[in-house]
Amino acid sequence: MSRRRWPGRDRGSFTAELAAGLPALMLMLGFGVTAVMAVSARMQCLDAAREAALAASRGEDGAAAAARLAPEGAAIAVGASGDSVTAAVSARVRVFGTDLPGVLVSGEAVAAREPEEVVIP
Repeated sequence: MSRRRWPGRDRGSFTAELAAGLPALMLMLGFGVTAVMAVSARMQCLDAAREAALAASRGEDGAAAAARLAPEGAAIAVGASGDSVTAAVSARVRVFGTDLPGVLVSGEAVAAREPEEVVIP
């Protein structure tokens, strides 16, 4: 024979469980949104670095080419050595959209320098 449960003995347990679990759920949601923003910013940095390296290898302004694709407030560095051009783009992603210390994401690309003159025999 089973015991009869008296109504009202566990009153408020759902509210207590919700009050304990909701902040953890919101924290996990915030981390997930920040992770998605960081991945998106990293892809933008990679695209901007690739574009900057290609533009600089053709003799154009690589920093201006990267600025069109880079995330807002990104640091752009373009350098050349020998037969190659290197471009690096880095940006800071804010955690939870606040002024907390952010996550630094970056992208780097290398391109071969184009020849100055094309000689056709």
